[in-house]
Amino acid sequence: MKLVYHEATSRGFANHGWLQANHSFSFANFYNAEKMNFGTLRVLNDDLIAPGMGFGTHPHENMEIITIPLSGLLKHKDSMGNSWEEVKAGEVQVMSAGTGIQHSEVNGSKTDYLSLFQIWIVPNKKNVTPRYDQTYFQTPTTGILQVLVSSIDSTKTSGLKIHQNAQLSRLNLNAGATFEYPLKSETHGVYVMQVIGVSEVAGQHLNQRDAVGISKVDSFLVKAQEDAQLLFIEVPILD
Repeated sequence: MKLVYHEATSRGFANHGWLQANHSFSFANFYNAEKMNFGTLRVLNDDLIAPGMGFGTHPHENMEIITIPLSGLLKHKDSMGNSWEEVKAGEVQVMSAGTGIQHSEVNGSKTDYLSLFQIWIVPNKKNVTPRYDQTYFQTPTTGILQVLVSSIDSTKTSGLKIHQNAQLSRLNLNAGATFEYPLKSETHGVYVMQVIGVSEVAGQHLNQRDAVGISKVDSFLVKAQEDAQLLFIEVPILD
């Protein structure tokens, strides 16, 4: 087993006034040669956006982009014809940038902050036709892994799809409970973010927003030290 531990306080941090951003990997003005990616996972940003503020129109290409609002209301507009779509907490949004898109993401509330995860995954197909999708997920049953995003080539899992042999899932555990996470492939690794609570993951203690990258293993054990929610991002590991 190979472990890479990222303490929450080791993330890059930027306070732009309207935006408070934590970067798990090198992004914008934050650069760390040892934090460029985890396999095909390129970006994991933990953003807090002030009421009525957001990201103006900007381009992307050849990237799979997943946005998970944690609280608040996200509004989305893009060059594919989507005009200020609302994405609420409990929903997940995916975009395949492919040959190129322009989009805007803003806080749809004038009074409340918007908290979200933005995740970028390098695709396994370049220059695909851009696509957009979003869906609502019920609160996961405690102790049951809930798959949010998987490969567009897979017919075995429901939820949203991206152009990569990856899987994003979340898990709620009660204090004292355990869960064994099985990897889809021996060539994959899993980046685990402790969203809420405290757990021990593959023997590594994780406080809230700590993370650990795990590879070279078939499965690993999660033990909740207190009521917890975890995000699992399983991706191919690059040679």
